[in-house]
Amino acid sequence: MTKGSVTVGCSTVGQIGKGLVVLLGVGCEDTSQDAVYLAEKIANLRIFEDKEGKLNLSVRDIEGEVLVVSQFTLYGDCRKGRRPSFSTAAPPEKAEALYKEFIAHLERLGLRCAQGKFREHMMVEIHNDGPVTLLLDSAKLF
Repeated sequence: MTKGSVTVGCSTVGQIGKGLVVLLGVGCEDTSQDAVYLAEKIANLRIFEDKEGKLNLSVRDIEGEVLVVSQFTLYGDCRKGRRPSFSTAAPPEKAEALYKEFIAHLERLGLRCAQGKFREHMMVEIHNDGPVTLLLDSAKLF
């Protein structure tokens, strides 16, 4: 990704250059262990090209940045009816705490992080280079 930003109203609240935009959904079953696992996985995932064009470098290797945006709608279940159910998304208080913990762990790993604004209507702009889009689900990894 070449750049990304989040705007709330008329104000840009977070922006980055080269790096990753992470849309973070927090489920009601998630714990601190999930936040730490995902932060470490994302910080070290080799998804940027090296000099030979192979996906061999992490966001840390390229000294990239991370824009983290809370995204409860990732838990939208559309299997029944015509309106998504968000019953498996964590309640806002729990989700916000794990969202902040996730960001703090990325920062402890040496990454510069920008973020959206929790529980606000956000305009997210992503300039995907590739594009490469991956889904990580800690519930499927433990």
